[in-house]
Amino acid sequence: MRVAYRMLGSVADAEDVVQEAFIRWMRADRTEVREPEAFLRRMVMRLCLDQLKSARRRRETYVGTWLPDPVVEDEEEDDVTLPLMLALERLSPLERAAFLLHDVFGLGFEEVAATIQRDPAACRQLAGRARGHVRAARPRFQVEKQRGLALAEAFFTASRSGDLKALGAMLAADVSLHADGGGKRPAAPEPIFGFASVMKAQEHLAPLFRKHGSKLVRAGFINGLPGFITIEADGEFSTTALEIEDGKVAAIYVVRNPDKLRHLH
Repeated sequence: MRVAYRMLGSVADAEDVVQEAFIRWMRADRTEVREPEAFLRRMVMRLCLDQLKSARRRRETYVGTWLPDPVVEDEEEDDVTLPLMLALERLSPLERAAFLLHDVFGLGFEEVAATIQRDPAACRQLAGRARGHVRAARPRFQVEKQRGLALAEAFFTASRSGDLKALGAMLAADVSLHADGGGKRPAAPEPIFGFASVMKAQEHLAPLFRKHGSKLVRAGFINGLPGFITIEADGEFSTTALEIEDGKVAAIYVVRNPDKLRHLH
């Protein structure tokens, strides 16, 4: 699941790939399999490479901002944070595979080559190119767990109560807001950039939150970033993840598309 989700950015698609891999595993002659883990990883990765073609076509017609499905954890699992996953979207499928297998999962280039069916030198080049593209998206500031969760809860309280002064004190000057409604729930159609523009959006939302309510389910790490899950007035889940830099909120990522939140139930 970890390999498939990081390749595809979709929990449902990752589950489908893992299910197909399991069916193929059950049919395989396992007396011929010397290393089950490597065998399964190769199978999952190759299925993901096939799946990415259709996934990319779907994203070309996606309504509004596309964000990966939110995965909620109690701890920071690794450094594949939401900004890095967005950067991975800009890579070719093979670059993405080589980078994840080598830089994230720690496999040698011989194993990467066997998995994606390219020679080791080509895999080294693919990973190198990918590294150059995603370098800026790697975490530069480690946020201590309790500090991150406290910031997330403070952000929830300030944004939902309409305390714009407290909210503004948390935001970086170049803060950005990214909201994914998928055309199925209200959300900003394009990312919003800059302190003044983000505060204007929050000022517009504040009376709506006060009037209709927004219930905090819990705080946690969403795709490696501190954040929280809420139930909004329409009874649907919403997730908010906060990218923290130097103690300030540098980016806000909100997922409202119900198709991407079903697994949270």
